[in-house]
Amino acid sequence: MVDDTHGWTAAPGAAERARSVLAAAWSCAVTAEGTREELVGAHSVTDDGQVLLHVPEDSALLAAAICAPRGEPSAVLEFADVAPVPLRNRIRARLWLAGWFAVRDEHLVFRPTRVVLRQPSGAVVVDVDEFTAAAPDPLATAEARLLSHLADCHADAVERLTRLVDHGSLHGAVRVQPLAVDRHGLTLRIERVRSGGDVRLPFHAPADDVSQLTERMHVLLAQASAASCPRPLQRQRADGEA
Repeated sequence: MVDDTHGWTAAPGAAERARSVLAAAWSCAVTAEGTREELVGAHSVTDDGQVLLHVPEDSALLAAAICAPRGEPSAVLEFADVAPVPLRNRIRARLWLAGWFAVRDEHLVFRPTRVVLRQPSGAVVVDVDEFTAAAPDPLATAEARLLSHLADCHADAVERLTRLVDHGSLHGAVRVQPLAVDRHGLTLRIERVRSGGDVRLPFHAPADDVSQLTERMHVLLAQASAASCPRPLQRQRADGEA
């Protein structure tokens, strides 16, 4: 997909990706004891991956946890990872956590016993111990702001980065937008009239904070400036000027 000056194509592992979805999500759906609630801005996450749900006193979930015969009702939590930039098919991943609730200090503590991550490449069951030990990507909580800024204020830079994409992948492209960024690289969404595809531009080294990300992006843009303009985009530009 990209030129061969990059020595690696690392991407987040499943456990890290799952923890990143969990860290960045603002809402979740909870199913427990025959009840389902959609919660917005009501959860937080501990370092070991337990989910703390802050629910109102009249919540059916809280009542189910208090009245459960065994004291810890089973539940499933669902989180959606939605691209911050307007695109077709904006859901990049879904995360399901199955486990048990307990009541602690008038809020619910959820301990996962099964973790399933579904991405466009398919679903994978994440080892619970690996999930517990993993940390979210260091850019996860800043990603939405970073991508929105890139799309809204630096469209010229996004177009320049397409010079690093294999020309065949750009055939029929009508729009290219940033889809995702993590410490390992940037992913672009190539939209066509009836279809689309994603390409990944790996960084030359991981970016562990925003300042390092800025440097990694400058390196990609410098490489793009040195590359030739993709022919499909040249033709589209010429057609638009005609």
